[in-house]
Amino acid sequence: MISPKGKLYLVPAPLDFGCEAQAPLADVMPLATMTIAAQLPCWICESAKSTRAYLKRIGELMPLSQPVQALLITELPREVHKKGDHTGNFDARPMLAAAMEGRHMGLVSEAGMPAIADPGSSVVRAAHDLGIEVVALTGPMSLMLALASSGLNGQNFAFVGYLPQDAGERSLRIKALEATALKTGQTQIFIETPYRNAALLQALLQTLQGNTRLAVSCGLTLDKAWSKSATVAKWKQDKPAPPLGLPTVFCIGR
Repeated sequence: MISPKGKLYLVPAPLDFGCEAQAPLADVMPLATMTIAAQLPCWICESAKSTRAYLKRIGELMPLSQPVQALLITELPREVHKKGDHTGNFDARPMLAAAMEGRHMGLVSEAGMPAIADPGSSVVRAAHDLGIEVVALTGPMSLMLALASSGLNGQNFAFVGYLPQDAGERSLRIKALEATALKTGQTQIFIETPYRNAALLQALLQTLQGNTRLAVSCGLTLDKAWSKSATVAKWKQDKPAPPLGLPTVFCIGR
């Protein structure tokens, strides 16, 4: 008799990774999501260290099925972290051996929903190709929280990832995204690593037209969460000081 395959659960993580303060887990993670995560024996992740830390936080609220040290935790390869795995070039099927043997597995990123603005899509593709059931669990996702907070078009939007680091290339990219947003009404969403957030905001204020609306959301779900949505002209007039050292999502539109 062939053993049934395990399931692949997509487990969201809290949005406080890398932040000095952490949100109370019970305030930001659904009980049902944590209950399932606490029972999973096998994990695929970006970082084993951060995954163990997350599971220990869950273990403080409910018993884990086994000690964290006994869990099978497999990290995605380094090249996946550097270049991403959304293009289909990485074969993740070998990583799902435990599910093929009948054990349930969890896929987790360092913050938010795995495979969205983070690695993991190759694992999800591989699960579908192998006939493994994929179950996405509910939890915080910064992109959708920022979009909902922006007042911009939530019916037509695009997440475009990171903008170029080179100042000239970044300016050209900002102008192209603005042209799309103003012509089509499609909200453009992008992110940056926290230590580059201030440079990106400055570039946006220097490059965007005054009537373009810019929304910035920092530290979502944290006590210090901050959101502002206004025209670029209004941003320049008010000169707000967002806490850009926190994870931040930028949106532009009309």
